[in-house]
Amino acid sequence: MSFLLTAGLETHIELGTESKLFCSCSASFGAKPNTLCCPVCMGHPGTLPSVNRQAVCYAVMAGLALNCKISSVSRMVRKNYFYPDLPKAYQISQLSEPLCYDGYLELASGKRIRINRIQLEEDAGKLIHKENEIYVDYNRCGVPLIEIVSEPDFESIAQAREYIEKLRIIMRYIGISDCRMQEGSMRFDVNVSVRAEGEEKLGTRTEIKNMNSVSNMAKAMEYEYSRQCKILQEGGRVEQLTLRFDEATAATIPMRSKEDAHDYKFFSEPDLPPIVLSDEEIEEISRNMPMLPDKKFRSYVDNFGISKADADQLSKYRRVSEFFDKVKEGVQSPSFAASLIISRIFAIFETENEKEDFNIKITPEQFCELVKMTERGGISKNLAKTTLDKMLISGKSASAYISEEDAKKLTEEELNVLCKRTIEENTSAVSDYKNGKEKALMALLGAVMRYSKGKADPVFTTEKLKEILRD
Repeated sequence: MSFLLTAGLETHIELGTESKLFCSCSASFGAKPNTLCCPVCMGHPGTLPSVNRQAVCYAVMAGLALNCKISSVSRMVRKNYFYPDLPKAYQISQLSEPLCYDGYLELASGKRIRINRIQLEEDAGKLIHKENEIYVDYNRCGVPLIEIVSEPDFESIAQAREYIEKLRIIMRYIGISDCRMQEGSMRFDVNVSVRAEGEEKLGTRTEIKNMNSVSNMAKAMEYEYSRQCKILQEGGRVEQLTLRFDEATAATIPMRSKEDAHDYKFFSEPDLPPIVLSDEEIEEISRNMPMLPDKKFRSYVDNFGISKADADQLSKYRRVSEFFDKVKEGVQSPSFAASLIISRIFAIFETENEKEDFNIKITPEQFCELVKMTERGGISKNLAKTTLDKMLISGKSASAYISEEDAKKLTEEELNVLCKRTIEENTSAVSDYKNGKEKALMALLGAVMRYSKGKADPVFTTEKLKEILRD
């Protein structure tokens, strides 16, 4: 008997506000444990929370980016549970009246993953395990989060992986979070169920908590799918459980029986009024949002002749796309500018975060100057590439490295002379080419490029060599 996988994701994303959701404590990462706390975020008696308006704005931006409807009135609730990292013994969250609802994220296949809701809530603290002791750091208590709850629309691990990666790009693109999984600012719970092929009713679900790695998520889903399939094949019944993923064994391990909403005894937060947004406020937030990566990608391919592979890389990172947007308006060949960015500038970055930050020493104007020199035929594309490498190190303009002699265009007569000289001095390569070895032509081209100090155009030179060799 074959079984079908069904999964849903609850993605928690820390918002990049300066202060926490309900108090003025810093929301920064990496401070000394328990130094970013106050009576409000620790829930001391008599304290009153106050909503961070910027966090509300960021949550609305997430909703708009994911095609959600935005609630004009939403309410906070108390989610009651006890855990050492939650000093108040409740979390301020949302439930039936969230800020955003009824959205979707479209995968590359065209499949839409439905978004049930996006709720605004506060984060809990962090437990730190050291040998046989457990420490609690309350710095993270009260840091603003959004929880993006999908419908159970995932039918494969690949779909879940694509969704998380695309969600991360979008959230970073609109500037509401750095989504650094290794720091916990993006993590997700995975709900997994299995049913026999042909059955309509979904199987009993289990929830794998606090994943902060796409690769671990894939391993956890694969293990849990296999585990549930084995239980059903042996005639057993899957129990509704909350699980954690153990990296050492690549297995899911039960933590407790799975809770339902009624277990948390939700009730309206008595210390906070409803969050009210006017149509004008929502429209203003929408107006100030950047064009999203999918639209940028389509524009680059359809309007500027950029290859899909290059357009994907340019649109993936907001600062890269903003740099390219300034460049493409000032040059005649945006595709060459795009290839320079990807082949030369990306080469100096080692990580995805470095590409996202895109800290380079040159300006779009300096980059345009170099591309225009190439367009005018003043320098070859090869010389442009090596010049750009130098510019990225020093921050100087192209003119600092390209002399008047370098920028002088090679005449057809001069190129003809160089090609004939190359053929005369490289008889072995000429013989190989005439005997059918096409690669020998590249050796001849390389010689012309050396003789011309990179000024010869490779395409035109190749044709010129073939013309002379035919005579």
